[in-house]
Formats: sequence, C-alpha cells, structure tokens
Amino acid sequence: MTLRYGSREVEAVLFDLDDVLVPFQTPSAWQWAWRPQGPVLGDRRVKAVVRRSLKAWDRRRWQGLTGKAPPADLDALRSHLADTLSTLAGHALPPTETEAVVRRFLRPAGEVERYDDAFRVLERLRAGGVKAGIITPLPAESARWLLHRTGLPESLLLGSGDGPGPVVPDKAALRAATQALGATPDRVAYVGDLFWSDVRAAARAGLAAVLLDRHDAWPKVLTGRLTTLDVLEATLATGGSPSESVGADGG
Repeated sequence: MTLRYGSREVEAVLFDLDDVLVPFQTPSAWQWAWRPQGPVLGDRRVKAVVRRSLKAWDRRRWQGLTGKAPPADLDALRSHLADTLSTLAGHALPPTETEAVVRRFLRPAGEVERYDDAFRVLERLRAGGVKAGIITPLPAESARWLLHRTGLPESLLLGSGDGPGPVVPDKAALRAATQALGATPDRVAYVGDLFWSDVRAAARAGLAAVLLDRHDAWPKVLTGRLTTLDVLEATLATGGSPSESVGADGG
C-alpha cells in the first residue's frame, strides 16, 4: 500500500522522535528535571522559552549541515538543553547542577506524557501496509527509554545520535534510514518538527517532507504544516513542501 504525496506515491513514513511521536520539551518535563519539588514553572513562560530555543537549535543544526559550523553532535545537543535551562532560570546554573538536570531531562523518571495521535497514526499506517520508522539525534538510550515509557514500539528506532555512521540531519543518515525501511528516498515521507534541519534537510536528501508544528514555532509556514498527526495523510496528499511566507536562510 502507498500514500499520496501530490503526484507521487510514498510507501513508508520516517518520523523524528522528540516532540513528534513523544512529548519532549514540555513544561512538565522541565519541571521534573529541574524543579521536581517546586516552585511550579509558568506554563506560558516555558513554552515561550522552548519556542525560542527550538529556533536556535534548528539554526545550529542547519549550520552544521551546511558547513558553517561543526556538525551538531550529542555535545551540541546537551549544550542546547543547558542553554534552554539557563534561559528558563534567568541565569546560568552551576555546572554540576546543569549537568544533573540535563541528564534527568534525557532520561525522565517522572510522569511521561503521551501524544494520542501518535498511536492513531501508527495504527493507520500499519493497517494500510505502510512502513514506519524513527530516526533521532537523541542518544539511543534516551530514545528507547522514551518509547518504552510512552508505550510505543522500540523496534521502530532506526537511527540515533550515538549510533555508528552519520547522524540526522546528515543526508547519509536519512538515506540509511530509508534503506532500513526497504525503500528509496523518493518513496519515503519524513515528518519532523524543525523547519530547516528536519524538513528542509529531508527534502535535500530526496524525501517528501512535512512539518509537525506542535509548539507553534513556525506560524509563517503556509504549506506542508500540520499541528496534529491526525491529518498526516491529508497533508501529505497536498504535496506541498513546507515553505515560509517570509524566507530565511537558517542562519
């Protein structure tokens, strides 16, 4: 079975993990990792900080992909999370505290939220005979832990930030994941939550791509943008590659 993507057909869907299939940068996640005993973090403030930090992380990853900076590895990811924490706190925390918070954030033991639409879309794809997989810049341990805690199949994980070989958003990493799905890049759709280093990077690798904007960080994207996986098939069918009404170069 296949899905429509404009005039094309795709036979597999490759998902980013964090904030696509599982909640990651949420107020409750930061609350548990940093202030499990209180005081309560302001929901609106955390969401605003996360939106800004995602833009910065997207730019950093894109610069690494285009050669303007070293590739964004796990150390860069931890630095990104540390910077987000500093912004939330309003000042830099002691290095030992920062490291402890980031470590807890990457392997949460508190309450883990779920995206119900993730379960629904994976079931629809399974029932329709469309293959699915996950590729993520997170460490494999974190990715498997999040999948386990939310009840999603760990077998979907095809690539992580500490696996052998290139790391997403590198073109070779995306193409290796499509090969693991038994498909060619032009027959695979990618779903990511970052504009440049997810969907634009996937398009550069030859994949169809759509933007899942759960954080409302990309309101200027006019096509190929969805806010729930319940409309994934309909959004893919439009065949619109995500584009902004006001262009940017990613950094």
